Amino acid sequence: MRENIRTFLTHSRSMCVHCHRQLLWIENVPLFSYIFLKGKCRTCHKKIPVHYFLVELFTAIVLTFIAWYHVNYLSAFNLSAWLRDVFFITILIVVFAYDAMYQEINTGLVWVGAVVGFFINWFYLGYSAQSLLLGALIAGGFFALQYIISKGKWIGGGDVRLGVMMGVWLGWPNVLVALFFAYLIGAVIGVVLLLTKKVQKGAAIPFGTFLAVGTFFAIYHGNEIIQWYLSLTKF
Repeated sequence: MRENIRTFLTHSRSMCVHCHRQLLWIENVPLFSYIFLKGKCRTCHKKIPVHYFLVELFTAIVLTFIAWYHVNYLSAFNLSAWLRDVFFITILIVVFAYDAMYQEINTGLVWVGAVVGFFINWFYLGYSAQSLLLGALIAGGFFALQYIISKGKWIGGGDVRLGVMMGVWLGWPNVLVALFFAYLIGAVIGVVLLLTKKVQKGAAIPFGTFLAVGTFFAIYHGNEIIQWYLSLTKF
């Protein structure tokens, strides 16, 4: 999958991970090609990794949810908001899958996401530029500080850049919701992995995956969480 994500990011043709033959269009149809080929390359007959199928299936489910949410949950359908969410979630899925498997966050993808996301939120959807930039400063600065203090041992540079992207997507204070849930989910999964001895103490865990999940949650429930929290502080 690493090779195919890189070819996607560099606009190159997809290829078999085993024999490196360029795939025909009929072999690139999401879900159906995997089923039609019975999970094997048409040329070398080696097994196609199942995570290709799972990522495609998950993507289809999430994009269907986005369409349902914008059509049925919101008071009025906004084409710009829907296209923005499709763009955002597609990037988050790539970040999640790539970091989970290879512990790496693509720099170019994150910067494109940050720039385009800021432009859409500010120019088309009327978000406050001050809120977006403050969110980027808080999230990016938070991770940058950890990176500097630990000299890159706690988190990687990709997390710092991802924090900037999260900030301009969510703005202040909604980015705090994404950070909270990312650390909460990361802590729970980390404890489970340690108890089940899937990882050793001190082993690196791809934190970008948790940031992607936290961001997804904040996109759709950030405002509700913030309002709920503020209501608790009123006496």
